[in-house]
Amino acid sequence: MTEPNRPLSPHLQVYRWLPAMAPSILHRASGVFLSLASLLLVYWLVAVARGPEAYAAVGRVFGSLPVRVLLAGAIAAFWYHLIAGLRHLALDADLGFDKVTARRSSAAVVVLAGVATLATLALAWHQLVLS
Repeated sequence: MTEPNRPLSPHLQVYRWLPAMAPSILHRASGVFLSLASLLLVYWLVAVARGPEAYAAVGRVFGSLPVRVLLAGAIAAFWYHLIAGLRHLALDADLGFDKVTARRSSAAVVVLAGVATLATLALAWHQLVLS
């Protein structure tokens, strides 16, 4: 007997794109990005432990434009991941599964994360841009 020429488990081409899928995928992506960005935190903590010369060196690295952009992205990923995580917690509690509520909560996650990101960047403007 020959095997059918089809996948044994569902693949991406089987699914129809739904608006509620994007926040879930972005939640996972922001978690991965935060995990990678946490290496910067480890780098900074090691520099603090090693002394003033290492701390000055890490200060120069963190002062570069690419790292500042990366830190701003990490702030955005943090807020998005936190707020989307709260949405997922509500969904786990069986709240907000109807289409209208799911779409509204998806949009609310993006708006709230954007506002929180802008507020954090406004508070950190001096450290991120001016110094």
